[in-house]
Amino acid sequence: MPEPRRRLLTAEDLYALQIVEDPQISPDGRHIAFVRVTVDQVANRYRRHIWLATLRPGGPPLIRQFTNGPNADTSPRWSPDGQTLAFVSARGDKPQIHLISLAGGEARPLTARRAGANNPVWSPDGKRLAFLAPANADERQREDAGEEVPPPESGLEARQRKEREDEAEKLKSDPRVITRLPYRTGTEFFDDRRTHVYVVDLPDEAGEAVGKPGKAKPRRLTDGELDFGPVSWSADGRAVFATQARDPDYDPWFHHDVVRISVIGRRSLRRLTREGHTYVSPAASPDGRWIAVLRRAEDGSLGHPMRLAVLPARGGPARDLTATLDRGADAPRWSGDSRHILFQVEDQGRVGVYRVNVRGTPRAEPVAGGPRMVSGYSADRAGQVAFAAWTHDRPADLYLAGPGGQAEQRLTDFNRPLLSALRLAVPQAVRYAAPDGQAIQGWVLKPAGGRPRRGRAPLVVHMHGGPHVMWGPGHPGMWIEWQLHAARGYGVFFCNPRGSAGYGTAHATAIQNEWGDQVMGDILAGVDHVLAQGWVDPRRVALTGGSYAGYLTAWIVGHDQRFACAWAQRGLYSLLSFFGTSDIPQLIEREFEVFPFDDVQKAWQQSPLAYVRNIRTPLVIEHQDNDYRVPVSEAEQLYAALKRLRREVALIRYPREGHEMSRSGEPRHRVDRLNRMVGFFDRYCRPAAAARRRKKARS
Repeated sequence: MPEPRRRLLTAEDLYALQIVEDPQISPDGRHIAFVRVTVDQVANRYRRHIWLATLRPGGPPLIRQFTNGPNADTSPRWSPDGQTLAFVSARGDKPQIHLISLAGGEARPLTARRAGANNPVWSPDGKRLAFLAPANADERQREDAGEEVPPPESGLEARQRKEREDEAEKLKSDPRVITRLPYRTGTEFFDDRRTHVYVVDLPDEAGEAVGKPGKAKPRRLTDGELDFGPVSWSADGRAVFATQARDPDYDPWFHHDVVRISVIGRRSLRRLTREGHTYVSPAASPDGRWIAVLRRAEDGSLGHPMRLAVLPARGGPARDLTATLDRGADAPRWSGDSRHILFQVEDQGRVGVYRVNVRGTPRAEPVAGGPRMVSGYSADRAGQVAFAAWTHDRPADLYLAGPGGQAEQRLTDFNRPLLSALRLAVPQAVRYAAPDGQAIQGWVLKPAGGRPRRGRAPLVVHMHGGPHVMWGPGHPGMWIEWQLHAARGYGVFFCNPRGSAGYGTAHATAIQNEWGDQVMGDILAGVDHVLAQGWVDPRRVALTGGSYAGYLTAWIVGHDQRFACAWAQRGLYSLLSFFGTSDIPQLIEREFEVFPFDDVQKAWQQSPLAYVRNIRTPLVIEHQDNDYRVPVSEAEQLYAALKRLRREVALIRYPREGHEMSRSGEPRHRVDRLNRMVGFFDRYCRPAAAARRRKKARS
């Protein structure tokens, strides 16, 4: 029988997408726990549940749902014996840590903290669990005094107690007294709590104690107005390693040290690293000798890649393992024999899993990934790697690779009903020369429905933010957007201009002190390269990008008049105002080597708002009301200036949303945004619109 006719993708297909996240293979390699993400269209929210893939020699894996929490079950973590999963579940007011046996049954709550708990990590012997939890000074004082709040005697008392606690929380911020920077992030203001490290002793039979009053009482290992990052246990279980913000009231994001925190006896904290670098993601080796860590110089451009390094567990200088790789490293994990460290690498539009030998001369080699973008992975004791990955034609699925990358197989196919019905565009890689001869890599998607019968196709030029990120054909945050534009008859072009990760340090740091003209040249050279192929109508080209690429959108239309229309997303348009309102003012300090108030001329010359009188391209400015990374005041300034100049402009504001809306915001908002954007492009890039512009130009 002939294959059924495939249809073109719509924005509403986002409701049907199913995503695999956070794959965790059991220590014995027999099971893989992972998070399956679906969209509840009626409730306008995402559902996250833990699923289990049981591997069967000689046969397909058994895939089944393992938890069924009402909201979100995330962060599955195996006990060392592989018989119990710890995970985080939002089954009440705040996310708490739960345990569930591999044999099944009900999940049992391990924590019941007012502000929640997260990041569970098992001790090597499986008898304890470390985790992170927020606590303020009063809460820490009560913990140290051993004060316990008696359980409510009735449901009515529980409700009344919660109402009193909620009212007290509101009054703490009325008025809000701010003494640190940043004081807000994501979509919320910080409260007076700091993130601390806790450990809880588990009985031999966890089910006997968990969830019962007076049992499984956590102990806090840290104190003070400090924030700590995710932990890793020492091999002997006597300590945990974590990161600590060096100056949490002034710079909590970019300056961290590795600390050793004693689990046995009185509280004891020892700093293992010094100023000069910032450190993240410590991971202790199974043999107890080393700590794998990511580090980067604490000054200079953020385009400098994170290096994978090892520290002696007892203290001493760090040794870089990936300096010759000239690529950023992420997510380090030890092999079971402590001979290798696995880590993620971004390289020329791909994200893969590599490993490097710790002994002798470091040599990095790929073990999983291929022409994909790996979004999470884990390894068992034997070296098998379970990973989630995206490709241009397949949203995230679960894969398994044998030791050293052998015998790779895909284990899930959740999107098969959707993908089998769709006709998708196929990206084609292109390489071209920038005006100064620098080689740039990009990709082109031709319209999914084929070339138009008459004339040439319109084109949408997409640009990435960061500025130091990397795009590839399987980028998780852009997959549906690129495919939608191709489905609506547009060609799509995107590239990794200078500033992008994945092409070496020189490529990523080339834009320090100059964000506009050089990157614009890289992108416009790519547009010219695509136009030279002859299938795109040069009068019907649209431009878009978000965050730093929102900046680029406004910068380019303020310097070049070739685009039929443009859509600027959550962009920063004045370095002067962004510095004082963002949760990352350090970005401007490090990328431009100056406080903007010390060199106003430099900051203004690098601001798209300075060139607003040159913007004559029809423009939509999209922003989110609760974006504290790039506050909405950036959009308001650009919109007001253009409106007073009587230019063609519209401002679209999404309530309740933050900087990540296009990737993880409310599903209805995401669908609305996709449809509005392509509808706006249609208004200016369809043949009739191009004909009107030609007629107007001749008159």
